[in-house]
Amino acid sequence: MSNGESAYGPYIPVIRSGHSSGETIPQNLVQLNTKGAIWTQWIGPLVALGFLAVVFYEVRHLDFAQLVAKIPTLPSFWLLFFAYYFSGPISEWFIYRRLWNIPPSGFVALVRKFISNEILLGYLGEVYFYAWARRSTQIDASPYGAIKDVTILSALVGNGFTLLILAGLYPLFNTLEFGGFADTAFYSVGFVLLTSFVIMLLRNRLFSLVGPDLLYISWVHSARIVFTTTASALMWHLLLPEVDFRWWLLLAAGRLLISRLPLLPNKDVMFAAFAIAIIGHDSAIGGLIALITSLLLITHLVMATILAIPEIARNSRKGKII
Repeated sequence: MSNGESAYGPYIPVIRSGHSSGETIPQNLVQLNTKGAIWTQWIGPLVALGFLAVVFYEVRHLDFAQLVAKIPTLPSFWLLFFAYYFSGPISEWFIYRRLWNIPPSGFVALVRKFISNEILLGYLGEVYFYAWARRSTQIDASPYGAIKDVTILSALVGNGFTLLILAGLYPLFNTLEFGGFADTAFYSVGFVLLTSFVIMLLRNRLFSLVGPDLLYISWVHSARIVFTTTASALMWHLLLPEVDFRWWLLLAAGRLLISRLPLLPNKDVMFAAFAIAIIGHDSAIGGLIALITSLLLITHLVMATILAIPEIARNSRKGKII
């Protein structure tokens, strides 16, 4: 490996701390041109076009009449739903506010990042947000290190909660039938343990930010996971109040666990088995989970459209093809 390169490619200088009073960026940190490379100019329009393509594709398969008939009318449900939906961008806005003093407009970029990961391609959102940060006049140094650290810590904290939930629910999971996925689930847990161990072992080489920043980021990620898990249980409970809230909380914890396990070919089967074991063979459970899933998809599509049209219009006025 040549000088000036790491295992992840050419070395890019990163800001160590962007919030402490009186601290200045070292002189040997090379400040990047805020206009960025050429690709940072077209990644936004390309993501916008991807949003619209997914919207047109998904809309064909949606049964709006059936969905409208099932839409909840409780105001408390919708308050929880939108708080749940935007919890990721909100939590990351607080993180980058501390690191870069990110402006309020950065929240829109974080929402685009979130939707890109959800409906286009995993981690495409990080690429988009990196391009946005390169173009931002408020950010002086390379955003690469901070985005990398935030992403790694999100995975690490998620793995930690996954293992904690698994330890608490292991007696129950040990009694469930997962349709032949038991061995795969075992390997998935092993993978989570291994990756977490490797991250902790190489933390001095992987992380670019200083300790207080890393601790703050970890706490924010933890708060987000606790909130989204509790909010999921509350939403289900509001729509099906005859089931005790504690069972919904247990189900939400199990869903978080299953969603975090890699290598599983069909997580829906495992979650269905878990839900049946917790709640029982009630057809309302499956319908409720399907309703929440559909509402999340619809919200993704609506937000993608809202964010895509102004981006495409703005670049059309500039004479860009994309």
